[in-house]
Amino acid sequence: QVQLVESGGGLVQPGGSLRLSCAVSGSMYRIYTMGWYRQALGKQRELVAAITSGGRTNYADSVKGRFTISRHNAKNTVYLQMNSLKPEDAAVYYCNVEIQRLGVQWGQGTQVTVSS
Repeated sequence: QVQLVESGGGLVQPGGSLRLSCAVSGSMYRIYTMGWYRQALGKQRELVAAITSGGRTNYADSVKGRFTISRHNAKNTVYLQMNSLKPEDAAVYYCNVEIQRLGVQWGQGTQVTVSS
């Protein structure tokens, strides 16, 4: 059974940094695009960043220049380095992974709170 285990969320002051991780286990199939979505209270879930198996990245305009997505293919892990965090970045962040034959899988979500 495929599992996506997220970590790294928490409380940070405005201007601070956090690094999210999402490790995929339980799959022998190839992992395609890996990404991060977020959902703030009362809002729709939105794409934050994604990275293809070849390393091509895509970012939401609101996080460009502040967030960096990366992946370690041998570890089946995707990271999201978040710098210069703003209160509007506060949300539940979800890992999203497309796996060969299994389709899109979601993590359980990790809370990011940005507050002084």
